[in-house]
Amino acid sequence: MSHLLKDKTALVLGLANRWSLAYAIARAFRREGANLILTYQGERQKDTVEELAKELGASRVLSCDVTQEADLHHLNEILRAEGDQLHAVVHSIAFANKEDLARPFYETSREGFLLAQEVSCYSLVAVARAVAPVMTNGGSIMTLSYLGSQRVMTNYNVMGVAKAALEASVRYLASELGPNNIRVNAISAGPVKTASARGIKDFSKILDVVTANAPLRRPTDPEEVADTAVFLASHLGRGITGNVVYVDSGYQIMGL
Repeated sequence: MSHLLKDKTALVLGLANRWSLAYAIARAFRREGANLILTYQGERQKDTVEELAKELGASRVLSCDVTQEADLHHLNEILRAEGDQLHAVVHSIAFANKEDLARPFYETSREGFLLAQEVSCYSLVAVARAVAPVMTNGGSIMTLSYLGSQRVMTNYNVMGVAKAALEASVRYLASELGPNNIRVNAISAGPVKTASARGIKDFSKILDVVTANAPLRRPTDPEEVADTAVFLASHLGRGITGNVVYVDSGYQIMGL
């Protein structure tokens, strides 16, 4: 352990279970000495996240539904009241209706399109607005994306469009928050066997294609994504903002 994040406080939003990328990142942050604050969305997730928080040694668990302005305002108030100074924020939140992922993109419902944008993209903007005031000495905000934002990936559909908007939001946020020494980046991870990935039709086939064609000839390891997040949150990543960092065994360079 190199203690790259010693004396730093990190807020992780979107940790749902032990198979999520948010869990891998939180575990890596804790390994590097960070103080963790976790959030959960809704009472159904509360017990699970609180159990994981104990396992990870997190200092606090807070309720936050990112689709509710009142919850985000309350998050800001709690952090201010406790005198917290955030140094890193991980936004690992995305959602689309399963039926909108399974059918052709042009058949996406208006409601489903707007829902995917609100949860998967706008929530980053709303979170940044809530946390920036308590990042008084600057820091790092990061989110998670996927190659489907740049290329047509079978069955990714409306989520690909939401991720494209998310990556554009990263650039605009980086530009506006940069004067406050707050860096904003996205990590574009290769396909990983998470609970959310199971909602994508024929996900195992996507995983097989990447494994067969990526330069490293292997799928993405969640710990590789987590270590990249540590780098971006630490002093080592101090000159990087507004970028999409690919952690996908090199698959994005292939002309497939």
